[in-house]
Amino acid sequence: MAKKATKKKIFVLDTSVLLFDHDSINNFKENDVAIPITVLEELDNFKVGNDTKNFQAREVIRLLDKLSGDGKMDDWISLGKNRGKIKIVMSNLVNGRDAEAVYGRGKNDHKIINAAITLADTMTDHQVIMVTKDINLRLKAKAIGLISEDYLTGKVKDVQKMDDGFPVVDITDAMTITDLYKKGRIDEAGLLGDKKVANGYYILNNGKDSVLARYDEKDNYIERVEKEYIYSVKPKNAEQAFAVNALLNDDIKLVALQGVAGTGKTLLALASALEQRSKYNQIILARPIIPLSNRDIGFLPGDANEKINPYMQPLWDNLKFIKSQFKPTEKKVKVLEEMEESGELSITALAFIRGRSLSNVMFIVDEAQNLSPHEVKTIITRAGEGTKVVFTGDINQIDTPYMDEESNGLTYLIDRLKGHPLFASVRLEKGERSELANLANDLL
Repeated sequence: MAKKATKKKIFVLDTSVLLFDHDSINNFKENDVAIPITVLEELDNFKVGNDTKNFQAREVIRLLDKLSGDGKMDDWISLGKNRGKIKIVMSNLVNGRDAEAVYGRGKNDHKIINAAITLADTMTDHQVIMVTKDINLRLKAKAIGLISEDYLTGKVKDVQKMDDGFPVVDITDAMTITDLYKKGRIDEAGLLGDKKVANGYYILNNGKDSVLARYDEKDNYIERVEKEYIYSVKPKNAEQAFAVNALLNDDIKLVALQGVAGTGKTLLALASALEQRSKYNQIILARPIIPLSNRDIGFLPGDANEKINPYMQPLWDNLKFIKSQFKPTEKKVKVLEEMEESGELSITALAFIRGRSLSNVMFIVDEAQNLSPHEVKTIITRAGEGTKVVFTGDINQIDTPYMDEESNGLTYLIDRLKGHPLFASVRLEKGERSELANLANDLL
């Protein structure tokens, strides 16, 4: 019996997908891609500005213009060898289904749904799938009878594996741990088995004694990890000790620290940077600005610094905590104040460093879970010689509407680079802010 032929697919992309990944139209293999005319109108609204979404909008517009050449886009145009075709589609409804009649007229989302309906009703030999990162738009499309899904490129499937904690490796020979304590490092010699990964952190245990350790892939040895003081801040648990080890290691150029609020991610990164201040020309702490209620920051009163200060306050709080470890007259406090005045220590919005080349810098990016994979890549590609980049964040606390724990930049970074000798990832699990903060994280 002959197999039933599989229908070719047409993927209808909305604005959220194109602003998330300007090259998304090239990621559907041999299938066709359609873009509703309303999406072009929305891209036009986003093309001006210096934010990532503005850059993405401009790139999409250039790409579409290049594809169209001297022709028209109201008919199918080839996307290239071994790829499908693309066209701009209208909302010429043919069988009475009308999203605007159901959900209300005048809203762009409903016009985009109608464009997908038009394709589904006129190209019945194809399977039409609407792709959007807007969850509610997906639900609306499904409710009116369309197939709709998230944009899957770049999504990490096994996010739960990132929550497994640190491997505990059972050691049968007690002398192994004794040797590691005495010598500081030992040959790996198969001790880690299939758990071995470059810059992986472990707890070696023989039932009686245990030791914190890191695997160095370059020379194939296991080194002991100690709880080192950094600018008078001492790690309070094993994962904090691992984080400090990664932050102080000159061979590790890229570090990702993830964990819930109060686990010390940003504090340890800042204290480690200050401990190594002589190695770098500048220490920069930055975080993306996520305006409350999606209100643009430009509406806030004051100059640029006054506008961003409320968003940067958590970073200033960490600096204030470090200062509080010393008497006001101590030399380290004066050093910090001089670094602030000279610009050697800078706390700023991530948007303000866009386009810069960062050489001999310790660059700490806070709240990295609110960055897209493209933004994370852009930041890392700015790193020059002598620069170390640190991303901190909590993948369960995302404040941007079109990302989730599977598709944000921090998750993407850890998934793609885990096991690379230049990269280390540490998950901080135990809250150290206060008993009250731990109560909230555990039970609320």
